[in-house]
Amino acid sequence: MKAHKIAMSGASGFVGTNLTAAFEQRGWKVIPLGRADFRGSAEALARRMEGADCIVNLAGAPITGRWTEEYKKILYESRVHVTRSLVQAAALMKSRAELFISASAIGYYAADGTHTEEDNVPADDFLGHLAHDWEAESHKAVHAGMRTVIFRFGVVLGKGGGALSQMVKPFRMGLGGTIGDGSQAFSWVHMEDLTRAFVEAAEDPSYEGVYNLTAPNPTTNRGLTGALGKALGRPIIMRVPAFVLRLQLGEGAQVLIRGQKVLPKRLLDRGFSFHFQDIEEAVRDCIA
Repeated sequence: MKAHKIAMSGASGFVGTNLTAAFEQRGWKVIPLGRADFRGSAEALARRMEGADCIVNLAGAPITGRWTEEYKKILYESRVHVTRSLVQAAALMKSRAELFISASAIGYYAADGTHTEEDNVPADDFLGHLAHDWEAESHKAVHAGMRTVIFRFGVVLGKGGGALSQMVKPFRMGLGGTIGDGSQAFSWVHMEDLTRAFVEAAEDPSYEGVYNLTAPNPTTNRGLTGALGKALGRPIIMRVPAFVLRLQLGEGAQVLIRGQKVLPKRLLDRGFSFHFQDIEEAVRDCIA
């Protein structure tokens, strides 16, 4: 097994800290790239990454919240511009990295239908355009001579952070509930499976292109809510009307009100085995 040296943007985030731990357990070295690294020149960033054989791109401001025009700009720049800077700097490295792995999101897809990597309808909204432009910058890594992998994340479920950590407190108080009628799709992935997919992509040179990083059994908001209530032993009696979220978050409410049903066809076709396929098992593991 090769001892990789990995330059990582977004290393301090929920996914980044878990990936760093998984990589370091294997004896791989991680170079964390912070905001200061992207304020300087491409040459300075290239020097910071020197010696890395792999670049992992996880940068991005939190997507939940009120989307003012100013915050939309932050969402865009923290993903699209950072990715562009990474690829430009990678092309200037004296010893160029062999692999570029970038996050994307299932917000790439429309809310209706069931989507795979090959059979899908892209979303014609802010999130869809954001994911498209984000991935377009990532694909430029191919022209820089790097094997390129793009993982479209579902909602990441893990211990000690992420979406579940924000939901558990009201549920423990008996105040948790469905959003709207709860029928919106909820495509998710357990952190353990996410880290395993990244490790496999680093180890196996046949990984290339776009992969949906979602569990093979998507559920609905109602299914997630039921799993949380069951795991915590709390009744589900509340319901959050969609219009309330729209009043609070404006356009940003669509992250909670809408969802995408996404299947990880390319990962399954190559034999990737998800350890967590059932939402109840995943939630129970995360909040144990």
